[in-house]
Amino acid sequence: MSNDATSAKDEDLPSYALALDEIQEILAALESDATDVDVLAERVRRANVLIHHCRSRLDDARFRVTQIVASLETEPKTDKS
Repeated sequence: MSNDATSAKDEDLPSYALALDEIQEILAALESDATDVDVLAERVRRANVLIHHCRSRLDDARFRVTQIVASLETEPKTDKS
C-alpha cells in the first residue's frame, strides 16, 4: 500500500519553489483560528505530499551535485603552461 506522498502523480506536483510557497500558505491557514476541521485535514495531507516532494527534489539535486563534484575530482589535471 502506498502512502499519500508517493501516490500523488508527478504532474500534480508543482515546482520546488511553488511547492514551498504552497506549504507556507498552508501553514498560515493552519495558524489561523478560522480553519474548518475538514479543510484542516485536507491541508495537512497536501502539506505532507508537498514536503515529501520537496525532500525528494533536494535529495536528487544533492545526488547530482555530488556526482558532478566527484567527476571533477577524478579528471586528470592538465598543465596549461
